[in-house]
Amino acid sequence: MYSTPLAVLGLIYASVVTGMTLQRRAVDFFDPAHGGGTMFDNATFGGEPLNVIISGLSSPDVLTDDGVLKYAKANGFSQECFGFHLGAPQTANLGDGHNSKNQTVEIFRQDGPSANSGALFLAASKEKDASKNHDLIDDGYNIGRNELVAAAVGTKSHDGVTYNTVARNITGMMPAGSNGVNHGIAVDGVVTLLTVSIQ
Repeated sequence: MYSTPLAVLGLIYASVVTGMTLQRRAVDFFDPAHGGGTMFDNATFGGEPLNVIISGLSSPDVLTDDGVLKYAKANGFSQECFGFHLGAPQTANLGDGHNSKNQTVEIFRQDGPSANSGALFLAASKEKDASKNHDLIDDGYNIGRNELVAAAVGTKSHDGVTYNTVARNITGMMPAGSNGVNHGIAVDGVVTLLTVSIQ
């Protein structure tokens, strides 16, 4: 397990996708705002930023539930620590025609009828430990994103699969500041796009 506590340690649940023909998508993602969505999920005290996107142009096997779990393990992350989860499940509107949809732990998949990119939207943050109820640290959204990206970029392997990840920062999709942000913690407005290729 990665030593830094991140909300994204809870990235994924393991479920196996079988019997599907996987095809590479045509776009990285669709901007949720174009379909009435937003780059913030719906949390208890405001929205949490969807500050990392795994591109729909990534290798198709990465974008399945089982595949992204394996990818997370290659980067030093795992399922939520020992199965514990604090906090209520959240929803997000990715502008894909599904309106608000439930999270799969910390992942939201853009796969609706009007914007089916297959991209995965993540709410990354850095938290305090369980004894402090996993409250966010100061600047926890930006730091969580940056640490997740730093762990992912480059070439990593897990269980016989090798991944290469390239990151690109995007501005203009998310407003900077703390207005409407969960816990009143300011964000810098940067979303990082990860494109993951299986070697």
